[in-house]
Amino acid sequence: MKIEEEIKVSKFSNEWHRCTVNILYTYNWLNNELEQRAAKEGITLKQFNVLRILRGQYPKPATNNLIKSRMLSTTPDISRMIDRMVTKGLVSRCQSGGDKRAVDLFITDKGLKILENLEEPMLMTDILPNRITEKEAIQLSALLDKLRG
Repeated sequence: MKIEEEIKVSKFSNEWHRCTVNILYTYNWLNNELEQRAAKEGITLKQFNVLRILRGQYPKPATNNLIKSRMLSTTPDISRMIDRMVTKGLVSRCQSGGDKRAVDLFITDKGLKILENLEEPMLMTDILPNRITEKEAIQLSALLDKLRG
């Protein structure tokens, strides 16, 4: 469906305005869909992102700063999010062997199981291939890369 129909607007100032609104609208649509999928496992999309980062680091530890630097979206208070994930049993935390002030973070078996359960749904293969071709996905990714410079 065209963006004009989705948001009930008859005209945009120009094509760049239309493009900006379309990107923002589509981001929110994707974000909402992914949040709903993550919620089925009792986590948020940002927590899913943290679990993926920790799994990628395993067996090496991660720090709050490493996680913050690799997050897809900005997260001002990584410490509180990690606290919640430790409480849920998704992440374990221990004092760093090299720096007594630092804390090492590891993904737990429970965190790995949640990632395993979410891996396929978060790829959105039930929606995306039905709406755009692989060639279009490649083209869209290239355009988005170009947009960011």
